[in-house]
Amino acid sequence: MDKTTINHSPSPGALASDPKVAEPVRTEFSWAAARAELDGLPGGGLNIAWEAVDRQVRAGRGEATALRWLGKTGERREFSYAELARLSDRFANGLERLGVGRGDRVCALIGRVPDLYITALGTLKAGAVFCPLFSAFGPEPVRVRLARSRARVLVTTTLLYERKVRAQRAGLPDLAHVLLADGEDGADVRAFQGLLDAEPDDRAPPRTTAEDWALLHFTSGTTGLPKGAIHVHDAVTAHRLTGRSILDLRPGDVFWCTADPGWVTGVSYGIIAPLTNGATLVVDEAEFDVRRWYAILERERVNVWYTAPTAIRLLMKAGPEPARGHDLSALRLAASVGEPLHAEGVLWGEEHLGQPFHDTWWQTETGAIMIANDPGHPVRPGSMGQPLPGIEAAIVRRRPEGGVEFLASDEEGELALRVGWPSMFRGYLDDEERYRACFADGWYLSGDLARRDADGYFWFVGRSDDVIKTAGHLIGPFEVESVLLEHPAVAEAGMIGKPDDYAGQIVKAFVALKPDYVASDALRKELIGFARTRLGPAVAPRELEFMTDLPKTRSGKILRRLLRARELGLPPGDLSTVEGEET
Repeated sequence: MDKTTINHSPSPGALASDPKVAEPVRTEFSWAAARAELDGLPGGGLNIAWEAVDRQVRAGRGEATALRWLGKTGERREFSYAELARLSDRFANGLERLGVGRGDRVCALIGRVPDLYITALGTLKAGAVFCPLFSAFGPEPVRVRLARSRARVLVTTTLLYERKVRAQRAGLPDLAHVLLADGEDGADVRAFQGLLDAEPDDRAPPRTTAEDWALLHFTSGTTGLPKGAIHVHDAVTAHRLTGRSILDLRPGDVFWCTADPGWVTGVSYGIIAPLTNGATLVVDEAEFDVRRWYAILERERVNVWYTAPTAIRLLMKAGPEPARGHDLSALRLAASVGEPLHAEGVLWGEEHLGQPFHDTWWQTETGAIMIANDPGHPVRPGSMGQPLPGIEAAIVRRRPEGGVEFLASDEEGELALRVGWPSMFRGYLDDEERYRACFADGWYLSGDLARRDADGYFWFVGRSDDVIKTAGHLIGPFEVESVLLEHPAVAEAGMIGKPDDYAGQIVKAFVALKPDYVASDALRKELIGFARTRLGPAVAPRELEFMTDLPKTRSGKILRRLLRARELGLPPGDLSTVEGEET
């Protein structure tokens, strides 16, 4: 399906009274046409896993390489589309034998290993809901997500189970089965491989519909517990389309998405988009290493590369020397995801990789890319790009009485999307009120501040709430502050994101101590270590500052914006306004 030309005509009747208002960006496009390109299930219905692997087998591409796994100690294994189809059938059969089926949640707390991909596809084929968990989380975030999801099955490793789950198992009554990717059957666990070996290859097609739940992604909020964003099988329509139109994926391409599978990008574009487009997915088990990454790009002849600004900044920091001598001529497209990419990163890619990085914007809630610097137009360094065909975007301001008003070109406001795209989340798990608060007048309000220029390009400004992104990971203050408050020395705790050249932001905590405790370097190290043990290094504070009292509203809520102002050396603003602030 060719991209259509962006049409800047206004929404009917909404904007005619004010010619200065920048109308929403609209496109002539039909999601029904995009949906019609999918295989669909025999007899009707839709299933993400079927579109990802069985579709390719039925099209005669069963022997093509679907997944090329690179182990961190040098192992290498390839899986064809036919093999992934058989293995995911086995896992789906095993789940049904365990009594797990339609709507049940299957969580994966595991790194980039083949068992993760078999779990994801098999879960979807069984009609269950796949829920990835970030393997670097500490015990408390893992417990919260397992409990909130009411997970029936957990796939993990022996080490992660012993360190993060076993001691909390009694408090997780819904967790009926734990499958160990590297373990044997035990009193309270089963071997993942043993379950696969006991099941047949063949299986009837899935029996799911487009609106059946398929994916559950947890994303942090500024208050309360993590939000569980629900996505349905119809999301595959957007995954496949955006993989082709924005990432330029073609059958036979070698594609490398560096995102961790514990987050939405690692599923939407680390599994679904490349497989539904017939590409070969490169999966590297190891963590970031500059020389290893250049070697992978060259040796695997990567055609399309999707990575994060954090990694790009680290490559830039290493300088041009590690790239010398590497043949990167196979690289056709490089793209960025996870946080805004500065113009310097775009230009650096063009100079040192031969390809500019194409920045893309989307969220856990949108499920797929919404705005991008697409390969059919010149990249505007520093810009989010333009909305995709089928996506209507606008810059708005929320009206106090409800609804939204549209803002003029180059005026900063909240980025909003007209509802109705297939990968739009269908709810927050057990939180209908919070879900409804995301919408007004038929628009999804993203919480991101942006502006739109006169040519229809969007430019990111910042978050409208206190969630921070560090190295591409979303972190909410509630989890960090709650854990710090568990320490006997801590009376109050507040968290902000501190600007950082390489991670974008790092977590910084502010702590007020109880009267019997005295601030010291030793106590600072103890508190950071306490948080790392509970939360994991990706979420725990990197810096911690002691304060006598933390700024608060009358109702006792921490005023994080004053903490940010303090950190940046900015004036705190009108304290009379602060005193009356209750939100």
